[in-house]
Formats: sequence, C-alpha cells, structure tokens
Amino acid sequence: MKLLGTDTSPYVRKVRLVLLEKNISHDYLVDPPREPDSQVARANPLGRIPALILDDETCVFDSPVIAEYADTLNDSPILIPRYSTVARMRVKRWEALADGIMDSAVAVRAENTRPPERRDADTVSRHNHAITRALAYAASQLGQREWCEEKAITLADLALASALIYLDLRQPERDWRGLHPDLAAWCARVGARASVRATLTG
Repeated sequence: MKLLGTDTSPYVRKVRLVLLEKNISHDYLVDPPREPDSQVARANPLGRIPALILDDETCVFDSPVIAEYADTLNDSPILIPRYSTVARMRVKRWEALADGIMDSAVAVRAENTRPPERRDADTVSRHNHAITRALAYAASQLGQREWCEEKAITLADLALASALIYLDLRQPERDWRGLHPDLAAWCARVGARASVRATLTG
C-alpha cells in the first residue's frame, strides 16, 4: 500500500504515526494535491490528503477512516480499544479533540495567508479561542498521566501529538507549554518515540 500526503499536514502525520507504530509496511509518497501532476485527485474524489491506496487500488480516505482501518490490520499494538464501547468512545473523542485543534489551526493558517485587507479577524479569533479551550481541556483531562487513555499508547496519543506538532509549526508564538507544563512534559515523552522522530525527519 502507499500513502499520499505532505510532511506538513497534521492529518497525514497522524496516519503515518499509526502505520509506523503498528509496523505496517507502506510507501509514503510526498504528493501535494495542488501540484498539476498530483495523484491525489485521481485517487481520492475529494482531492484531499491523506489518501491511502491499497494494493488493489482501493483508496481509503480520510484520516479517521484510515486510522481505524489500519488498526484492524494487526494487534500490535491495538490503538483503538475493542473490548469496551466506552473505552473506544474515549479514544475516539481524543481524536476528535485533536482533529478539531488541527482544523482550527489550518483555518487560521489559511486566513493569515490572505492579503491583510481580505483577512477576517473574527474567523481568526474564533478559531484561536477554540484552540485555547481545547488545549486547556486536553491538559485538564491528561493531568500527569503517561498516556491519554488506557495503560499504553493509543490513537488518542498519536492524534494529540500530531495536533501539537502542527501548532508548533504554524503558531510558534503560542506558549502552550508555559500554560500547560504537564501537557508539555507528555508531548516531550511522546515526541521521543521513534515513530514521531521519523515523521519529523521526512
């Protein structure tokens, strides 16, 4: 199988982390959708990344679907709990929170790339406030625990790490570490994993 994406996309990073943590063989192809020769639009009718192309040319999209599909391919580790609907919901809720942070950060980024006279300050403010609230919620839920849920790494951790890495890339001025030291310590631990380091070095 092959994964189409870009190194800066937080959604692609989340999927890459799932595949790497589960040691699923795949080819990762950097393929910006806006490039004229991109495979993305031909593979995914939405023209978005990440797009996972299976060996029979089936395309799996988007990131929550890819992550869930990949988690069924083996049991080492199980990233989305299968023994309890509540445990599963809690991990998927973390993913939704992290994806929401990504969504808002992407929206702010898009708005800030517009010419100053065309930027919508209300949109930027609304999304930045959503990120601030989400980070405070994540920090309060995480506390000093080693993992977001369970007693081992799950999709929750991979999604949240992807969101925080994207914030560092696009909003380096945001002092979330100073405001949430426990979250910062957690991120440093997760960031030391080989899978995360691999996505940061290409």
